[in-house]
Amino acid sequence: MIDIDLLLACGAAYKKLSAGEIIFKEGAQCQFYHELVSGNIRWVNVDDDGNEFIQTIIDPGECFGEMPLFDNGPYAATAIAIEDSVVIRLQKSSFLQLIKDNPDIHFSFSQLMAKRVRFKFLLLKSLALHSPETRIATLLNYLKSENKNFCPTCNQLKLTRQQIADMTGLRVETVIRAMRHMHEKGELVIEKGKVYC
Repeated sequence: MIDIDLLLACGAAYKKLSAGEIIFKEGAQCQFYHELVSGNIRWVNVDDDGNEFIQTIIDPGECFGEMPLFDNGPYAATAIAIEDSVVIRLQKSSFLQLIKDNPDIHFSFSQLMAKRVRFKFLLLKSLALHSPETRIATLLNYLKSENKNFCPTCNQLKLTRQQIADMTGLRVETVIRAMRHMHEKGELVIEKGKVYC
Protein backbone atom coordinates (compact mmCIF):
# COMPACT_ATOMS: atom_id res chain seq x y z
CA MET A 1 0.00 0.00 0.00
CA ILE A 2 2.68 2.52 1.05
CA ASP A 3 6.25 2.24 -0.20
CA ILE A 4 8.36 0.54 2.49
CA ASP A 5 11.25 3.00 2.08
CA LEU A 6 8.86 5.88 2.77
CA LEU A 7 7.49 4.09 5.85
CA LEU A 8 11.03 3.47 7.14
CA ALA A 9 11.94 7.12 6.53
CA CYS A 10 8.95 8.08 8.72
CA GLY A 11 10.12 5.85 11.58
CA ALA A 12 8.40 2.54 10.83
CA ALA A 13 9.88 -0.73 12.09
CA TYR A 14 9.60 -4.36 11.10
CA LYS A 15 7.96 -6.88 13.42
CA LYS A 16 8.36 -10.64 13.02
CA LEU A 17 5.35 -12.77 13.90
CA SER A 18 5.02 -16.47 14.58
CA ALA A 19 2.15 -18.51 13.16
CA GLY A 20 -0.89 -18.03 15.41
CA GLU A 21 0.42 -14.82 16.99
CA ILE A 22 -2.16 -12.11 17.61
CA ILE A 23 -1.17 -8.71 16.23
CA PHE A 24 -4.09 -6.82 17.76
CA LYS A 25 -7.44 -7.74 19.24
CA GLU A 26 -10.93 -6.59 18.42
CA GLY A 27 -11.86 -3.74 20.77
CA ALA A 28 -8.26 -2.65 21.45
CA GLN A 29 -7.13 0.89 20.75
CA CYS A 30 -5.14 1.47 17.57
CA GLN A 31 -1.53 2.52 17.94
CA PHE A 32 -0.01 1.60 14.56
CA TYR A 33 -0.48 1.48 10.82
CA HIS A 34 0.21 -2.14 9.76
CA GLU A 35 1.35 -3.37 6.35
CA LEU A 36 2.13 -7.01 5.62
CA VAL A 37 5.59 -7.64 4.15
CA SER A 38 5.55 -11.45 4.05
CA GLY A 39 3.30 -14.28 5.18
CA ASN A 40 -0.48 -14.15 5.60
CA ILE A 41 -2.80 -12.62 8.19
CA ARG A 42 -6.41 -13.47 8.90
CA TRP A 43 -8.62 -10.66 10.13
CA VAL A 44 -11.41 -12.20 12.20
CA ASN A 45 -14.24 -11.64 14.61
CA VAL A 46 -14.46 -14.26 17.35
CA ASP A 47 -17.72 -15.06 19.16
CA ASP A 48 -18.08 -16.05 22.83
CA ASP A 49 -17.70 -19.74 21.91
CA GLY A 50 -14.39 -19.12 20.13
CA ASN A 51 -15.82 -19.47 16.61
CA GLU A 52 -14.16 -17.27 14.02
CA PHE A 53 -15.76 -15.30 11.20
CA ILE A 54 -13.00 -14.35 8.76
CA GLN A 55 -13.45 -10.81 7.51
CA THR A 56 -10.58 -11.17 5.05
CA ILE A 57 -7.18 -12.74 4.55
CA ILE A 58 -4.37 -10.25 4.09
CA ASP A 59 -1.66 -10.90 1.51
CA PRO A 60 1.81 -9.30 1.35
CA GLY A 61 1.69 -5.67 0.29
CA GLU A 62 -1.71 -5.05 1.89
CA CYS A 63 -2.49 -2.95 4.93
CA PHE A 64 -4.94 -4.04 7.61
CA GLY A 65 -6.67 -2.60 10.65
CA GLU A 66 -6.66 0.89 9.17
CA MET A 67 -10.19 2.01 10.09
CA PRO A 68 -9.35 3.21 13.64
CA LEU A 69 -6.51 5.30 12.24
CA PHE A 70 -9.22 7.52 10.77
CA ASP A 71 -12.12 7.34 13.24
CA ASN A 72 -10.24 6.87 16.57
CA GLY A 73 -12.50 3.91 17.40
CA PRO A 74 -11.25 0.51 18.51
CA TYR A 75 -10.21 -2.27 16.17
CA ALA A 76 -13.27 -3.87 14.56
CA ALA A 77 -11.62 -7.31 14.30
CA THR A 78 -8.66 -9.34 15.54
CA ALA A 79 -5.58 -9.85 13.33
CA ILE A 80 -3.79 -13.20 13.61
CA ALA A 81 -0.74 -14.48 11.69
CA ILE A 82 -1.69 -17.58 9.66
CA GLU A 83 1.98 -18.45 9.20
CA ASP A 84 5.30 -16.92 10.19
CA SER A 85 4.99 -13.38 8.89
CA VAL A 86 6.62 -9.97 8.87
CA VAL A 87 4.74 -6.68 9.17
CA ILE A 88 5.98 -3.15 9.06
CA ARG A 89 4.40 -0.83 11.63
CA LEU A 90 4.27 2.94 11.84
CA GLN A 91 3.08 4.87 14.90
CA LYS A 92 -0.41 6.30 14.40
CA SER A 93 0.69 9.93 14.81
CA SER A 94 3.48 9.47 12.23
CA PHE A 95 1.02 7.79 9.85
CA LEU A 96 -1.43 10.69 10.14
CA GLN A 97 1.36 13.16 9.39
CA LEU A 98 2.45 11.04 6.44
CA ILE A 99 -0.99 11.14 4.82
CA LYS A 100 -1.32 14.88 5.52
CA ASP A 101 1.96 15.41 3.67
CA ASN A 102 1.01 13.04 0.83
CA PRO A 103 -2.54 13.62 -0.47
CA ASP A 104 -2.09 10.89 -3.11
CA ILE A 105 -1.61 8.31 -0.34
CA HIS A 106 -4.67 9.67 1.49
CA PHE A 107 -6.70 9.33 -1.71
CA SER A 108 -5.48 5.73 -2.12
CA PHE A 109 -6.76 4.99 1.37
CA SER A 110 -10.14 6.49 0.53
CA GLN A 111 -10.33 4.22 -2.51
CA LEU A 112 -9.27 1.17 -0.48
CA MET A 113 -11.84 1.79 2.24
CA ALA A 114 -14.59 2.35 -0.33
CA LYS A 115 -13.65 -0.94 -2.01
CA ARG A 116 -13.71 -2.78 1.34
CA VAL A 117 -17.09 -1.28 2.28
CA ARG A 118 -18.49 -2.24 -1.14
CA PHE A 119 -17.31 -5.83 -0.59
CA LYS A 120 -19.03 -5.92 2.81
CA PHE A 121 -22.31 -4.73 1.25
CA LEU A 122 -21.98 -7.40 -1.44
CA LEU A 123 -21.25 -10.11 1.13
CA LEU A 124 -24.00 -9.00 3.53
CA LYS A 125 -26.55 -9.07 0.71
CA SER A 126 -25.38 -12.56 -0.19
CA LEU A 127 -25.53 -13.72 3.45
CA ALA A 128 -29.02 -12.35 3.96
CA LEU A 129 -30.72 -13.30 0.75
CA HIS A 130 -29.12 -16.26 -0.93
CA SER A 131 -28.36 -19.97 -0.90
CA PRO A 132 -24.99 -21.38 0.19
CA GLU A 133 -23.93 -21.75 -3.47
CA THR A 134 -24.69 -18.08 -4.11
CA ARG A 135 -22.79 -17.02 -0.98
CA ILE A 136 -19.76 -19.01 -2.07
CA ALA A 137 -19.99 -17.81 -5.69
CA THR A 138 -20.25 -14.19 -4.51
CA LEU A 139 -17.12 -14.57 -2.38
CA LEU A 140 -15.14 -16.39 -5.07
CA ASN A 141 -16.15 -13.96 -7.82
CA TYR A 142 -15.10 -11.00 -5.69
CA LEU A 143 -11.76 -12.56 -4.72
CA LYS A 144 -11.05 -13.48 -8.33
CA SER A 145 -11.91 -9.96 -9.54
CA GLU A 146 -9.43 -8.59 -6.99
CA ASN A 147 -6.75 -11.18 -7.88
CA LYS A 148 -6.81 -12.28 -4.25
CA ASN A 149 -6.45 -15.82 -2.90
CA PHE A 150 -6.13 -17.33 -6.40
CA CYS A 151 -3.03 -18.60 -8.20
CA PRO A 152 -2.56 -16.11 -11.06
CA THR A 153 -1.34 -18.74 -13.54
CA CYS A 154 -3.73 -21.67 -12.95
CA ASN A 155 -6.75 -20.06 -11.18
CA GLN A 156 -6.44 -22.44 -8.21
CA LEU A 157 -8.19 -21.18 -5.09
CA LYS A 158 -5.73 -20.79 -2.22
CA LEU A 159 -8.37 -20.91 0.55
CA THR A 160 -9.35 -24.00 2.52
CA ARG A 161 -12.97 -25.11 2.79
CA GLN A 162 -12.82 -24.08 6.46
CA GLN A 163 -11.66 -20.56 5.54
CA ILE A 164 -14.49 -20.28 3.00
CA ALA A 165 -16.94 -21.40 5.70
CA ASP A 166 -15.51 -18.84 8.11
CA MET A 167 -15.85 -16.09 5.50
CA THR A 168 -19.43 -16.92 4.47
CA GLY A 169 -20.95 -17.83 7.85
CA LEU A 170 -21.59 -21.40 6.70
CA ARG A 171 -20.61 -24.71 8.26
CA VAL A 172 -17.69 -26.45 6.58
CA GLU A 173 -19.90 -29.42 5.75
CA THR A 174 -22.30 -27.08 3.94
CA VAL A 175 -19.40 -25.54 2.01
CA ILE A 176 -18.14 -28.97 0.94
CA ARG A 177 -21.62 -30.05 -0.18
CA ALA A 178 -22.33 -26.73 -1.94
CA MET A 179 -18.99 -26.71 -3.74
CA ARG A 180 -19.52 -30.28 -4.89
CA HIS A 181 -22.91 -29.20 -6.28
CA MET A 182 -21.28 -26.18 -7.97
CA HIS A 183 -18.73 -28.55 -9.52
CA GLU A 184 -21.51 -30.79 -10.84
CA LYS A 185 -23.19 -27.73 -12.42
CA GLY A 186 -19.89 -26.64 -14.01
CA GLU A 187 -19.57 -23.44 -11.96
CA LEU A 188 -16.13 -24.46 -10.67
CA VAL A 189 -13.74 -27.38 -11.03
CA ILE A 190 -12.64 -29.66 -8.21
CA GLU A 191 -9.66 -31.81 -9.14
CA LYS A 192 -7.82 -33.96 -6.59
CA GLY A 193 -9.33 -31.87 -3.79
CA LYS A 194 -8.15 -28.58 -5.29
CA VAL A 195 -10.63 -25.94 -6.45
CA TYR A 196 -10.25 -24.00 -9.72
CA CYS A 197 -12.41 -21.15 -11.00
